[in-house]
Amino acid sequence: MNNGNNIWNPQKMTAAALLTAVGIAIPLMSPVKIIIEPASFTLASHVAIFIAMMMGPATAAVVVTGTFLGFFLSAPLPIAVRAASHIVFAMLGAFYLRRNPSTLNSAAKTHAFSFVIGLIHGGCEVLAVCALYFNGLWTANYQLGIVWGVGILVGVGSVIHSMVDFEISYAVYKALSRQRGLAALLGAKPRVTE
Repeated sequence: MNNGNNIWNPQKMTAAALLTAVGIAIPLMSPVKIIIEPASFTLASHVAIFIAMMMGPATAAVVVTGTFLGFFLSAPLPIAVRAASHIVFAMLGAFYLRRNPSTLNSAAKTHAFSFVIGLIHGGCEVLAVCALYFNGLWTANYQLGIVWGVGILVGVGSVIHSMVDFEISYAVYKALSRQRGLAALLGAKPRVTE
């Protein structure tokens, strides 16, 4: 019996594949891209991951894995390792939303969730870059120092970037969840309030 929550559901598998493709395509084609290694900010680069997170843990895991592989094949090592760290915030967020689905029905709860996920996201990216740096796998030539480059650019920058991308994702998720046939696929309850 298939209750719609199974990742092997053909509709969910298709959605995960499409979100993975979008998650790989956005960083490759986005006209809004800022790279100051080890930081990089590409508008909407996390949208596919956030939508997958809202769909459930299995979908989130598939999409994060796919987008990481895309970055691994096309980006510098610090950016690829940062992409791998997305598994932490995506899984924590997906499990939280599974247990607390009403979070996305309240603007205040949604913004608080976005901020907490942004902090986890930024923290994981800082740890990923520090692991590379302190193990000698990546060398930084910062005139302003490693604290500025990793702590501020990656840490604080990732929190802000995460929150902006979450808002874009939430708007797309709300619009899709109102469409007949897509609400069940997304696992959404169509009664989203502002």
